[in-house]
Amino acid sequence: MPEFILVTPQARPGVALLQLNRPKELNALNLALMHELRDALGALDADAAVRVVVITGSARAFAAGADIRAMAGKSPVDMLLADHVTFWDQLRLMRKPLVAAVAGFALGGGCELALACDLVVAAETAQFGQPEIRLGTLPGGGGTQRLARAVGKAKAMEMVLTGDFIAAAEALRLGLVNRVVPTGQHLEEAFRLAARIAAQPPVAVRLAKEAVNHAFESHLAAGLQFERRNYYLTFASEDQREGMAAFLEKRPPEFTGQ
Repeated sequence: MPEFILVTPQARPGVALLQLNRPKELNALNLALMHELRDALGALDADAAVRVVVITGSARAFAAGADIRAMAGKSPVDMLLADHVTFWDQLRLMRKPLVAAVAGFALGGGCELALACDLVVAAETAQFGQPEIRLGTLPGGGGTQRLARAVGKAKAMEMVLTGDFIAAAEALRLGLVNRVVPTGQHLEEAFRLAARIAAQPPVAVRLAKEAVNHAFESHLAAGLQFERRNYYLTFASEDQREGMAAFLEKRPPEFTGQ
């Protein structure tokens, strides 16, 4: 039974909810929480009834960074052997879409967790930042890489080198989040977005997510080739046949994930 997360496999039809649950520590990412989240994500990715996963925290903090108390005395070898990597790898390898519902602080590892999700819904209270530089280190969960891809080199460099935070409105303007909603509405808005995705054909959703992610990992010619391959693959699915038949017959499609 997880100690630091709450798992609801069917919070909405086809939509699972993972809630970080270390309220006194503002959901700081200790190793135990990261392993629980890694294992839960793996199980949900393998669950055919789940089509989208929403990750959230509390009203005060999505996740306020890593657990500094647990890290302060570590050596490089301690950090290497602590197995932080498999958590971030699980996020990167998730086949199903991840939607972050963010309120309050999303700092350090919390910002990296939001960046690793496919879509981000933010409350007006949300603040994003990579303040590791103030502690004598730098982001180690993908922050320097994903932040630069999300907001551009200049702003990412400023945030990483100063440790300054940005508010939800600026995060929206920069393209770090998909939408900003009034305080208290971020989770419901994330569910609405997740439900729209869950209603789409799962095979096509998976292949489309792969193709968009590939755009950040290859040059244009290779990306176009990858996209074309995934496009052709959708024509092997029953959902593609159902979707086009429903369009021609002017009726709602019934997607089964096959």
